Amino acid sequence: MRILLIEDEKALAEALTGALRKQGIVIDHTMLLADAIELSRQYVYDAILLDRRLPDGDGLGFIPKLRLAGIDTPIIVLTARNEPKERVEGLDAGADDYLGKPFLIDELMARLRAVLRRPASLAEPEITVGRVTVDPLHFNVTVNSSPVDIPRRELMVLAALAKRSGKTVLRSTLEAAVYNYEDEIQSNALDTHISRLRKRLLEAGAGVAIHSIRGVGYLLKEE
Repeated sequence: MRILLIEDEKALAEALTGALRKQGIVIDHTMLLADAIELSRQYVYDAILLDRRLPDGDGLGFIPKLRLAGIDTPIIVLTARNEPKERVEGLDAGADDYLGKPFLIDELMARLRAVLRRPASLAEPEITVGRVTVDPLHFNVTVNSSPVDIPRRELMVLAALAKRSGKTVLRSTLEAAVYNYEDEIQSNALDTHISRLRKRLLEAGAGVAIHSIRGVGYLLKEE
């Protein structure tokens, strides 16, 4: 899952980023609406978390621009402006939900799950390949229904491969599923994740294999 966070409060942005990354979510963060518009054109997001009071304007002005561009990504507005009239303004502007500050991370996660369950969202169902099942929404993996402990980034690689099982997945696609746009990616980082993931899947008897497609990417298929 990849989320765009548009928030100019540094402490809150850091807290949200840390909490969401623990859930296996890739977070792209910006404090400017101008940057958010460009990011939303470059990447496909599962959800957008949007503040209202931003250095270059009211966050609500971002929503119609996004919708006019044909992007229907679910948007949750996060703001201290939480009077009934302001909530109505946010929802009428096209937001899918409106959460007043301060809020609990658990409540935000519940609201994210709610918008991702809606038919128009990009939430994905469980994916089964061989004897392994990946649940991208709840961020867990099982083999023959038994939980398997896989580190966050390796699990994100596995989810991206499983979603396209039987097809070659480009290195750039896998990197986009694991890293945000600000991360400094070492040249062998992805290969290291793949190597460790192969070992874990083999030890768990997952019934799948990850094949290297030289110079292109990787392919996951049943053994």
